[in-house]
Amino acid sequence: MIVDITCSKYPACASNKKSCAIEKIDSANSATIVSQIAKIEADLFGSGCWNKNMILQELQAPMRAYYAYIDENANTDTNTDTVAGYAGFWFDGDDAQIMTIGVAKEYQKQGIASNLLKTMIENAKSIGAKRMLLEVKVNNNPALKLYKKFGFTKMGLRKRYYMPEGIDAYTMCAQIEDLDDLENLESSKSLEESSEAYNSAKSEENND
Repeated sequence: MIVDITCSKYPACASNKKSCAIEKIDSANSATIVSQIAKIEADLFGSGCWNKNMILQELQAPMRAYYAYIDENANTDTNTDTVAGYAGFWFDGDDAQIMTIGVAKEYQKQGIASNLLKTMIENAKSIGAKRMLLEVKVNNNPALKLYKKFGFTKMGLRKRYYMPEGIDAYTMCAQIEDLDDLENLESSKSLEESSEAYNSAKSEENND
């Protein structure tokens, strides 16, 4: 199942002054969203991407919550939602595990990854999670800086975690109860300076 978790509304997509919203992905909107996510995945992650079937399986798996960052002004003629970014997490009791974060290249450097991360932290806390976990490539310095800004610290190292490249991953953790003042976090736009900032932290089960 995907629990009924609060969605977020933002007045603008940074400097472009677009109307945007973060929406929970569910059975009502997944048909129009999944294909766009698959395209973004392929563009960002190449041979390591999730394909459409993998995305659908992940959305249908238990204890998942996934979100799409929608540009509401992009396709006003066709009335079709345009996905600028997406993110999701798995949860079980005290722990919430970030599964992926991705932002389309044309929407990067606008703080979208930060807003998606805030949404996941807020909603994980609302369902009782005590800490949030993730994996990130050891050479992904912009993402590491972003996660550090949100209170994540390194826990360990997983050798050759990201396949097929065989890149190592850091495991990171944040205590959710320590992240009460998200609205006053300094803007992390400057920390999202390359497309690598959006490399997703895929769960280990999806790297087998």
